Amino acid sequence: MTNTLTVDIDDRATATVVLNRPEVHNALNGELIDELTAALKALGDNSAARVMVIAAKGKSFSAGADLAWMQKMADASEQENYQDARHLAQLLQVLDGILKPTIARIHGAVYGGAIGLVACCDIAIASERAIFSLSEAKLGLVPAVISPYVVRAIGGRAARRYFQSAERFDAAQARHIGLIHEVVAADKLDESIAGLIDHLLAAGPDAQAAAKQLIDEVNGARIDDELMHTTARINARMRKTQEGKEGVSAFLEKRKPTWQK
Repeated sequence: MTNTLTVDIDDRATATVVLNRPEVHNALNGELIDELTAALKALGDNSAARVMVIAAKGKSFSAGADLAWMQKMADASEQENYQDARHLAQLLQVLDGILKPTIARIHGAVYGGAIGLVACCDIAIASERAIFSLSEAKLGLVPAVISPYVVRAIGGRAARRYFQSAERFDAAQARHIGLIHEVVAADKLDESIAGLIDHLLAAGPDAQAAAKQLIDEVNGARIDDELMHTTARINARMRKTQEGKEGVSAFLEKRKPTWQK
């Protein structure tokens, strides 16, 4: 546990990272950003954690940037603001690049930079009561640092609307535009995530890591001979791994596979 986070790894190899600034709706300041980055790096390297859940304490998932912190940075130089923004950029890059399944457990308000956290997670499950806003334009700002991940999730067309209007939208609309995967009743949120974790733990961890890399390789790529060569090579390599052999053998022998940690 840190000043702004709690981190727990349970007996199912699931790491839960909880934003712990409920008194300010888990607003993102420099301390929380740095501590979250460090925690995610550590969990990425920790073999005891197979799945990671990003959650939050209190009424909100996160209200986005801490306005007191933003006001302080307004008096800093442009170079100091650049360095500060780089910290958030590094956090998002670390979360996006973790080669383990990541889940955003979403409730309450999700504003501004917090939508970047959601967009970087592999899977996003939200309570039907969740409310979203890319709110930067109402502060005379733009969601620049989170934009690569958010635009990838919702597409340019939806981004043109919500980056400019900064309006609030509900969980159903967040799902419609591709920001989240599933909307559930508030009292079913943990149950739904637990069921999803069952599926994730049944799959091979090396295959999951390779799948995330594969998506980056093929997303938006031109389908040509070079891409076909690349994907065939990946397929052949995975078939020869110990995990690949174990998975096929377990299926044929009608037993559960034994994945190596």
